[in-house]
Amino acid sequence: MDRRNDEVAALLQEYADLLAITGDDAFKVRVYEKAARSVAGYAGNIAELDADGLRRIPNVGSSIAGKIEEYLRTGVIHALEELRAKVPAGVRRLTTIPALGPKKAMVLYKELGVDSVEALEKAIREGRLNGLRGFGPKTEENLLHGIEVMHKTGRRVHIDVAARVAEQIVAELSAVPGCDRCAYVGSLRRMRDTIGDVDVLATADDSAALMAAFTTSPLAAEVIASGGTKSSIRTRDGLQVDLRVVPDDAWGAALQYFTGSKAHNIHTRQIALHQGLKLSEYGLFDTETGEKIVSADEEEVYARLGLPWIPPPLREDTGEIEAAQRGELPDLVTLADIKGDLHTHTDLTDGVASLEEMVAAAAGRGYAYYAVTDHAPNLYMQRMTDEKALAQREHLRKLAEAYPDMRLLHGTELNIDPEGNVDWPGEFLATFDLCIASVHSHFTLPRAEMTRRLVRACENPYVTILGHPTARLIGSREPIDADWDEVFRACARTRTVLEIDAFPDRLDLPADLIRRALAHDVLFAVDSDAHAVPHLDVMRYGVGTAQRGWLTADRVINTWPVDRLLEFLRSR
Repeated sequence: MDRRNDEVAALLQEYADLLAITGDDAFKVRVYEKAARSVAGYAGNIAELDADGLRRIPNVGSSIAGKIEEYLRTGVIHALEELRAKVPAGVRRLTTIPALGPKKAMVLYKELGVDSVEALEKAIREGRLNGLRGFGPKTEENLLHGIEVMHKTGRRVHIDVAARVAEQIVAELSAVPGCDRCAYVGSLRRMRDTIGDVDVLATADDSAALMAAFTTSPLAAEVIASGGTKSSIRTRDGLQVDLRVVPDDAWGAALQYFTGSKAHNIHTRQIALHQGLKLSEYGLFDTETGEKIVSADEEEVYARLGLPWIPPPLREDTGEIEAAQRGELPDLVTLADIKGDLHTHTDLTDGVASLEEMVAAAAGRGYAYYAVTDHAPNLYMQRMTDEKALAQREHLRKLAEAYPDMRLLHGTELNIDPEGNVDWPGEFLATFDLCIASVHSHFTLPRAEMTRRLVRACENPYVTILGHPTARLIGSREPIDADWDEVFRACARTRTVLEIDAFPDRLDLPADLIRRALAHDVLFAVDSDAHAVPHLDVMRYGVGTAQRGWLTADRVINTWPVDRLLEFLRSR
């Protein structure tokens, strides 16, 4: 299905950004930003809608619907092209720096000729921003830090972006006659937070047809290289995709080799050498005779090395091989273990789908339970009130009659203020089925203050889950600084659950902190933090992060049967 929603949403967001850069009306900017979120969150395929259908999407009026129609018909939005001509691409890139808004980016361009990230960094270090209105020493410090964050991420993309590309390529190649097997490998198979290049592996007796299909894929904006066993393309968004074709009898060895990581592969090759063997992408061979021992099945490759099959998310050479040798690999949580979602939003606050739509979608996933947790009043822009929360609860109770096989839970996502307090008094919080508490502001408190802030939130008897605990936004906001072992001890002491927020720009807790938290005997919840129906699908990325953190299903509360979960919530 040619689902163009994300592509069109990105163009509408770019239009909004350019309007802001060029000083257009702030209301108009917000209109396009809201439309972009609504299009991205629309559950159907906008490519199948006519003008009337497009206008039925929330926040999409006639003008915006016309632009979407124009793009779907011609591949161009002329109004967007006109704005692009007014603003150099480098200036647009500046607006992606954390702490630099569109207006300040345009000031830098007009006053100093700064038209790229590199030019801005140079201007700051040369002192050329001194005296420029709105750019004091603290602003310069924040900008340099933001540039550093960008450099750390580089041209890597969020895991969902890479997954969409990889899955489309795999589907296209799998349909080519003569393709026996095809899968994505590399860091995407290992479920890394961000992905540099997408690696795809396939088997075929004759690779020519596969290479032709790959290099002429609708995703290919540029063919970087084309060969008999390896080809590379670059997508319109600049993501490189590499395809390798191997003989069918080399599939297992190639799958192991190209999944990596490099450190994991070095370790397995060392094990092979100690056994008089040589391991490569073509198979496991006897060093003396050159005889191929195994290569067609990945599990057999590991078995011949004296190891059980090691799940790809663990393959980072951080103890998984030693655990495998001891027979102590964890039985990792899987997506099939998830019985419900405990953190979601509706259009009552900042979601784009109605309560009815979100509940119906959750039921369609076969969930045993589902929690709606819209924002609380201290996140002022969401305009939540006591009355709205109670009305939603009543609405949810009426909806429950239509879903006898799914327990509906009414929760809220609270805001942890700098002192560790949360929205609403205890007597009101006690009426919710569960309460998530999250940091949404004041991200740069000193370490000791941030630690006290989180610990105090955990000590609130009505807080069930500590939401997206590090508050990071991958590629744009660094994690908050806290003594995490102290926070984890507080979670264990108060039985506060740690969230693994599955949204691709969060994946929070990160895998390394999950492993640290495990040592403190804490519980976890893997949640989508969905703000639209399609967002429910991101649960798999949270599960992948949980797997990278060596997490088992028994430690994840939303793998529990409904009766056990409800008993736990009541005990909290």
